[in-house]
Amino acid sequence: HTCTVSACWGCPPAPLRMAESLRLFDSICNNNWFINTSLILFLNKKDLLAEKIRRIPLTICFPEYKGQNTYEEAAVYIQRQFEDLNRNKETKEIYSHFTCATDTSNIQFVFDAVTDVIIQNNLKYIGLC
Repeated sequence: HTCTVSACWGCPPAPLRMAESLRLFDSICNNNWFINTSLILFLNKKDLLAEKIRRIPLTICFPEYKGQNTYEEAAVYIQRQFEDLNRNKETKEIYSHFTCATDTSNIQFVFDAVTDVIIQNNLKYIGLC
């Protein structure tokens, strides 16, 4: 699943876009077909999040947010909002990655991490790990 982390700002109204991303992720993450399936969550446009968080508070999307308006704290909070939706933590892992699709070195790192997760899960499935 891919979510644009800068969805908190812009049109359509920001809170609606983030809420829709969370609802969609919830429906995928907790779907009966995927109970035992680990998920990879791409939190895209981290560059825009870093830029916008300096000017616009995260409380626009998350009124209950109490942290600082820094990229690091906002990113952790947003990631946690998605990961906390997982109702099958004992059988499902969520591998979250903040991405910037235009940064080729970042995308290569994420691709390598995803490949590693797939290999590890397959080795575990056949009993070699």
